[in-house]
Amino acid sequence: MPLSLTPRAILIDIVGPKINEAMAKRRLLELESLTNTYGGITVVKLIQKRSVPDYRTYIGSGKLEEIIRLGQELKAELLIVNNLLKPKQLFEIEQKLRAHHMAVWDRVDLILKIFSKHAKTAEAKLQIKLAAIHHMGPRIFGMGMEMMQQTGGIGTRGLGETNTEIMKRHLAEQEKQVKKDLERIARSRLNHRQRRDRLGLKTVSIVGYTNAGKSSLLNALTNKKAYVANELFATLDTRVGKMWMKQPEGERMGSPLLLSDTIGFIQDLPPQLIDAFRSTLDETIDADLILHVIDASDPYMRDKIQEVETILEQLGVSRTPKIYVFNKMDLWSTKLRISTKIRKLEHGLKTDYQNWSPVVVSAMTGAGLEELKQQIEKTLCGNLLPSLRDRKKMVAG
Repeated sequence: MPLSLTPRAILIDIVGPKINEAMAKRRLLELESLTNTYGGITVVKLIQKRSVPDYRTYIGSGKLEEIIRLGQELKAELLIVNNLLKPKQLFEIEQKLRAHHMAVWDRVDLILKIFSKHAKTAEAKLQIKLAAIHHMGPRIFGMGMEMMQQTGGIGTRGLGETNTEIMKRHLAEQEKQVKKDLERIARSRLNHRQRRDRLGLKTVSIVGYTNAGKSSLLNALTNKKAYVANELFATLDTRVGKMWMKQPEGERMGSPLLLSDTIGFIQDLPPQLIDAFRSTLDETIDADLILHVIDASDPYMRDKIQEVETILEQLGVSRTPKIYVFNKMDLWSTKLRISTKIRKLEHGLKTDYQNWSPVVVSAMTGAGLEELKQQIEKTLCGNLLPSLRDRKKMVAG
């Protein structure tokens, strides 16, 4: 059913008994941030603890009836479930909500809709289309089976089965074409990387949790003027800028350093989204150095560091040298007006994360950027790096 441009949404997260209250609140806060990024208005936030999700509706019939009552009272148009719904569960919830003029999305639906709004390049649009196909395929089959059961049982060749087969065939053809187009773009990107390798150009990949300030840092270091916004997933495309490092005598090096910035990560980033964006994430996989950008003002900073590291492990780049860049130190001054406390906080971060050459910066004010440049130069030019070819041999071994 069509929704308004700013749908009024009820958010619900179903968590297991091992999730503590603080983590449950953080999960729901992130869902609210995703909803705001899409353009929705949150009217109710609910947390439900269940050992096992309900087989039919995930959230249970009683909770669903409660949501319907709230939706009627608050004129809500949308229910967003902060989990991945199975086709049968989605079908059951939709059947219940349709009569009350409400729609339902799960977490992946919401993320894909945000991606669709933010995609600018052909590659990003293709990647989102591929992720949507992977997300919708099982649902179409599952819903078709549900329709057959309700209109004559399995084995009855009715309209539901016919439409399901048509849609499966259509999606398979679309997936084949999208993959073909992405492979063409990936080959072009590979040629660029191989050319940079032949020229001896060093590459640095900027990664981090979404909204940590990656694009702001890219702009500050390269004058790239990439799009920056205080919202999740503001950047979906890979952006590459040049940064010139200075030798001790103050003159430019003969070759620039290439910095790339791409999609930010979030908690429980669905595997199909990582797979869909793998061609842009190849910039990270083949980088000589990774700058892990961290929002130092975020109360959940340490959890988000670990979540980004988990995704980097999945990408197979755990051996790539890394610098932790603690960004947004300018926000400390609004919370900590005593300079000694700020220095103590900075010292604590550098002590706790000393194995990752930590640097504290503000991409907005420029504070700490010179120290960061020196640390990048020290890492890349100090013969501390194994070559890309050697690293690949180590990973293969």
